[in-house]
Amino acid sequence: MPSSFARAATRSSALAFALALGSNVALAGCAANPAPTTEDASASPTATPAETDSPITVEELGAGDSEDDVDVEVDGPATVTFRRITLEPGAGTGLHCHYGQLIAVVEAGELTHHAPIYPDGVHVYEAGDTIVEGASYVHEGVNDGDDDVVLLVTYVTAEGKPLAETDLAHCDPVDG
Repeated sequence: MPSSFARAATRSSALAFALALGSNVALAGCAANPAPTTEDASASPTATPAETDSPITVEELGAGDSEDDVDVEVDGPATVTFRRITLEPGAGTGLHCHYGQLIAVVEAGELTHHAPIYPDGVHVYEAGDTIVEGASYVHEGVNDGDDDVVLLVTYVTAEGKPLAETDLAHCDPVDG
């Protein structure tokens, strides 16, 4: 197991990367979207280059709020992957775990999330909610509704590892 110094260094590196990326995105957003004046207050916050003559386009894919602290940690080098995942009514992810962590925003629908991290073992996420999944514990997402569930997911996974592990022998044991 890595020392607390190594975990802190990894966390600091990840934070520095995220801050650098966020700064670049923020700067790009400023370049693409000058502050509207009172005359153009109706200007779109996601204006395209054709509208602003800027070579930068920013598209916000989604946003969600989390009432809990968000702490993303991966031991060693990491891979960051972005996905849009759609689960049709009745579909589920199957039981799995992760070698890293993920942060997701529910773009549409309601996801029923079965995991040992909840007091009753289940939580329902609605459009606009943020999901933060930690490493190693077995869980499953299911669409119990009548409409598609659409998730915008960012995975931060140990380099060389799959985004999801379905061989549960590699996951933390399930209690009960």
